[in-house]
Amino acid sequence: MIDIAQLKGAIVGLIGFAATEEQILLATCQARETGSPQMWAARPVVAHNTEFKSQQVHRLQAIRANQIPDDFAEVDHSDPTVYRRYAALELSRAGADSTRVAGELIAGLAACADEDLVDSSRHPWLRGRQLWLQIVVRGFWHPAGHMADYYLAHGQLARGVALAAQALATARYLGAPNEAAGMAAYNLACAQAQAGMLDDAAAAVRQTVALHPGLRDKIDTEPDLAALRLRR
Repeated sequence: MIDIAQLKGAIVGLIGFAATEEQILLATCQARETGSPQMWAARPVVAHNTEFKSQQVHRLQAIRANQIPDDFAEVDHSDPTVYRRYAALELSRAGADSTRVAGELIAGLAACADEDLVDSSRHPWLRGRQLWLQIVVRGFWHPAGHMADYYLAHGQLARGVALAAQALATARYLGAPNEAAGMAAYNLACAQAQAGMLDDAAAAVRQTVALHPGLRDKIDTEPDLAALRLRR
């Protein structure tokens, strides 16, 4: 049985880790960086992450109000219109929004009933997914993956891999459930593969499957892991 207090503490730590890394990214990027739909700049990356977190905040608010939350469309990361919308945000606003929404997500988690977090049958719109894992996806896995991708795309290979490795270490330190640690291991495998560290990436893939078997199908279709599949 899941220890709910430990689970909530781990999720708070994971959300906080991602939010801190977003502030670091914004503080170290070039102020006039513009980027493109093919190579995102730091500001749009953080704005996109924040929007995804805000959608999860909306879901938690809907649960507390005994309502069905809105559906959200998939984001086409290569769409120039989508990119321009995120890129239009000022750097300072992107940082402030990131901090604010991370705090709202943590507050929403604290206010969430234990049963809602672990019993997916209470809310049919979850489609069998556990709410706590959805929060981890939106608050940690998704932003950490995008930030690692940013560093890798901008030639900062060591930093991209180090971020992914630190995310896994943080999940371990916090005692996060295997599914959350498996997500972090997945991001590490992707980062290592993009950096040409194929042996390390293969080991991270094995760790991912051991921790979170549900990611096996995603591994088999992940473009970042294509080089590993060619070695089979």
